[in-house]
Amino acid sequence: MPKAVPRHCPLAGKMSPGIQWDEARAQQPAGGPPVRIAYMLVVHGRAVRQLKRLLKAVYHERHFFYIHVDKRSNYLHREVVELARQYANIRVTPWRMVTIWGGASLLRMYLRSMQDLLEVPGWAWDFFINLSATDYPTRTNEELVAFLSKNRDKNFLKSHGRDNSRFIKKQGLDRLFHECDSHMWRLGERQIPAGIVVDGGSDWFVLTRSFVEYVVHTDDPLVAQLRQFYTYTLLPAESFFHTVLENSPACETLVDNNLRVTNWNRKLGCKCQYKHIVDWCGCSPNDFKPQDFLRLQQVSRPTFFARKFESTVNQEVLEILDFHLYGNYPPGTPALKAYWENVYDAADGPSGLSDVMLTAYTAFARLSLRHAATTAPLPATPLCRFEPRGLPSSVHLYFYDDHFQGYLVTQVVQPSVQGPAETLEMWLMPQGSLKLLGRSDQASRLQSLEVGTEWDPKERLFRNFGGLLGPLDEPVAMQRWARGPNLTATVVWIDPTYVVATSYDIVVDTETEVTQYKPPLSRPLRPGAWTVRLLQFWEPLGETRFLVLPLTFNRKLPLRKDDASWLHAGPPHNEYMEQSFQGLSGILSLPQPEPVEEAARQHTLLTGPELEAWTDGELSGFWSVAGLCATGPSACPSLELCRLTSWSSLFPDPKSELGPVKADGRLR
Repeated sequence: MPKAVPRHCPLAGKMSPGIQWDEARAQQPAGGPPVRIAYMLVVHGRAVRQLKRLLKAVYHERHFFYIHVDKRSNYLHREVVELARQYANIRVTPWRMVTIWGGASLLRMYLRSMQDLLEVPGWAWDFFINLSATDYPTRTNEELVAFLSKNRDKNFLKSHGRDNSRFIKKQGLDRLFHECDSHMWRLGERQIPAGIVVDGGSDWFVLTRSFVEYVVHTDDPLVAQLRQFYTYTLLPAESFFHTVLENSPACETLVDNNLRVTNWNRKLGCKCQYKHIVDWCGCSPNDFKPQDFLRLQQVSRPTFFARKFESTVNQEVLEILDFHLYGNYPPGTPALKAYWENVYDAADGPSGLSDVMLTAYTAFARLSLRHAATTAPLPATPLCRFEPRGLPSSVHLYFYDDHFQGYLVTQVVQPSVQGPAETLEMWLMPQGSLKLLGRSDQASRLQSLEVGTEWDPKERLFRNFGGLLGPLDEPVAMQRWARGPNLTATVVWIDPTYVVATSYDIVVDTETEVTQYKPPLSRPLRPGAWTVRLLQFWEPLGETRFLVLPLTFNRKLPLRKDDASWLHAGPPHNEYMEQSFQGLSGILSLPQPEPVEEAARQHTLLTGPELEAWTDGELSGFWSVAGLCATGPSACPSLELCRLTSWSSLFPDPKSELGPVKADGRLR
């Protein structure tokens, strides 16, 4: 590690100039030709439609777009490669990295991308702007180009705004980190190099080409030694470019503004949610919602982008912002309130699926094909009988008007009568199971009661949108409350054989909006319909049911009898906790358990078609078939084409379809 680093900035101390937004100046013409921008899009996950919507909003034929897709996101990479083939000014990095949150790999990715962008023949860009798929513009391309053309020698980076010693401690810059196996390991303490000002803040920035050339090509010891220092630093992209610029000969070009609005709510966003990735406590911004729109319109400083946006959380705010920038889509434009996101694609292989998802998706296909055969008009019934061939070819989440509507499962099927194989898409919709039972003032506070997995404390929702869970999962019970009098409620979990698995109290203060708790239940959980009751003084406030799915697969293979005998038997001795709560069964007026206990014992013996029948029966109590369509001509006359079916993932989605470049150089 370097002990001292040379400083070339002629000014003493930390640079922190800012530029105020001036509407009158923004309208004035800029001197010189309009600038051209190289957008670096750093993306991961599966939200290709949101990425396309972003590209549609920022695209201009004069700009350049370079996309890095995380090495773990193969579905997204396939989609982006296909997209880039349509436009000469969109390219995908020919190499890929695993870029973990806070990792040194993120800085390596940026530096390598910058070098690539400097070497692309004919790409004469003036500014480098990095974006993620959760960003969106808040002003038009014309406004951005005009602003940067007036400030073509400025570099825009946002500083932390704290005193440096506090920032260094909070950021962990005085600790040595090493990235290995997609984890940032903290190795010990270290000294900050002498002779320089260390700064940092946001890792979203707008940099001039000349500064990028300096960082990539210079043999200046300042850059070389800082590269070495930041190779072993947590969150290096949040500090490297700030520190290089503030100590370089170009230090006076710094503007303390990265031209973004970020939706920070540190009370919710700083929950140490990255502990599984880094040996440190990190924060993350919240998603924008419609009630945050005024923040997007702030005019005290120039801003052109905002983050974060997630269409699975809230798409309405994107509609509002899109209308604000570009006006309404033409009347009758389809799918403006719909959103689809792929969660499985056959090209990924079954390794991307858990046993729970594999069980659920194959059961969804069987339920849907049974529905097609039983609801077809009588003369056509034989033509509407199908058998599934292999595993589903794709699965999508489907949202409408910001509400989860269910899963869309695409399956290759073989007609029972003679004929070629067909591909059908099937819509499985969840059935609500919440009952609000109380009549007191306190009871009226309860808004909802849900059980699920993948609880997100920042957005306060379950990321497992369908709530599918199996015997080895660790479910969370969550309650939403209206404001009102303080109360203490009792939460009781009851398994399918009327075993009281656990009971605990929650205190709900006047201002409390959400309560959630994950009880440490012994596993495996017994498959079947569970009940969670919420009571006050043992009077019911509400209850909900949730399904622990019997698994037809274990380790991606059909379940064998010796695995079923323990996986579906519940915990040893029926004890979910060290303490027994069975004494509550009388107070709760639970039925006698003997009949259901015998049925549960029989279920542990099931494999093959009998197991599938049990799984399908349990699933049909919580999910219903809402529709089927065919991707091409079908022998079944009652099946409509998917491209004409408004819920289908193949239905037109103009807001996320790019199309040809228009006469003004734009796509939107």
